[in-house]
Amino acid sequence: MPTFRDLEIAAYCPRQLYYRRRADVDPEIPAEVAETRALAFEYPRLLARADLSAEPIAVTGTQYSSALHRAKACLDCWDRLVDPAGRDVFLEGRDCRGIAHKVIEDPLAPSLVFAGEPPENGVWGPQSVRLVAAALALSYERERPIEVAFVEYPAHGVVRQIDLSAHRRATYRATLRTVASIDGPPSRVDNRRKCNSCDYREECGVRTRSLRSLL
Repeated sequence: MPTFRDLEIAAYCPRQLYYRRRADVDPEIPAEVAETRALAFEYPRLLARADLSAEPIAVTGTQYSSALHRAKACLDCWDRLVDPAGRDVFLEGRDCRGIAHKVIEDPLAPSLVFAGEPPENGVWGPQSVRLVAAALALSYERERPIEVAFVEYPAHGVVRQIDLSAHRRATYRATLRTVASIDGPPSRVDNRRKCNSCDYREECGVRTRSLRSLL
């Protein structure tokens, strides 16, 4: 049974998932990623601090505070999100399994925490697939429908509610089919910029070039 992370990787690059499975090693979470994720459980403290210069944030203290205040004002379930009923909850659904960083009860929903930069709106496509996977697994376990999920980018103070739209669900199902069909190296992705940060680019055989060499 694939994990939520497997589905996120496959949505980004199925070939990367193939090589990751072949390596049969789960990479350790880097310390800086764990440190950033921990911020998602410190929002009240961060909102109360005037000086955020010592915190592992990716924007200025003023920008960070403004983003958190906006999230607090926009989300009716803010108090339950900052103090969730469940933390790092293992979920096993009909089709996949994995960890939800937070589970809140009203509304019943998962929240996933990402260390990177948020898009201008919503959530990045591969992360959306992972979010739907977590929501449907939680729905399966609790035998209750789930219509929304939450995504957090704590290095930027961004917290968003995401609707589980028909389009998001369809993309999730398509990714499940892709994962199920992988029995050899899938075709290389067209966007070779994705290869630059891939741990498996040497095995994959993709030649990447720097911007300087292209110029």
